Amino acid sequence: MNVDLRDKKVLLTGGAGGLGTAITLAFIEAGARVLALDVDRAKGQRLLAECGSLGSTRSGSVRLVDGDLADLGATAELVDKLGREEGGIDVLINNAAIYPSRSIEDYSMEELDVVQRVNVQAAIVCVRAVLPAMKQKAMGRIINVASVTLSGGWANLLPYVTSKGALVGMTRALARELGPFGITVNCVSPGAFPTDAEKIHPDPNGYNSFILDRQSVKRRGRPEDIANAMLFFASEASSFVTGQTLNVDGGWVMH
Repeated sequence: MNVDLRDKKVLLTGGAGGLGTAITLAFIEAGARVLALDVDRAKGQRLLAECGSLGSTRSGSVRLVDGDLADLGATAELVDKLGREEGGIDVLINNAAIYPSRSIEDYSMEELDVVQRVNVQAAIVCVRAVLPAMKQKAMGRIINVASVTLSGGWANLLPYVTSKGALVGMTRALARELGPFGITVNCVSPGAFPTDAEKIHPDPNGYNSFILDRQSVKRRGRPEDIANAMLFFASEASSFVTGQTLNVDGGWVMH
């Protein structure tokens, strides 16, 4: 997707994951400086290696940031520090999430709490930390990540699905609140993409057939499909779009 994001600073949580890596690479190709925040150092090093192979003359840059979103206090301090060091964050992408899979009876309340802390509360903490600079510039882009699981097609994902519903609600509330400051807030809802998240399914071939049967487009989603949606929401092309959830799912959910 041909988008020019030169001089834009992008904070991407979960920046070294399956979708995160594709998003990072796409934004670097668009000229942005990506601050890829991730708790997995090994994946972070692989991300740096992939970024180093880019040859575009318009390539931006990447900064790998080590951080654990479960520690909300440390996350607030870290994002505030990054903003001061980088001259403000222009685009925040709340992509990181954890997704345990068990029946409701098998979760402790502490386990339920940590999913909401990482998937929702940390996203709010990041928004609060980047807002002062965005308001000062009278411009900003906040992109949250929901999930096709909100359609109700999966069992045993109570805390994850609950957290994604919260992010859709958060998107709408913040879009209303922050629009007067020149800040748009949108949400991308991926379908079932072949990432590490699928490893929780015991029958990979059967699961793949399950996905294709429900999609209108009969191919599996590619990470760059999500990256392209992110580029649109980060660019000037979407300056009059806010409070929206874009389903990037091959036609799984249509409403």
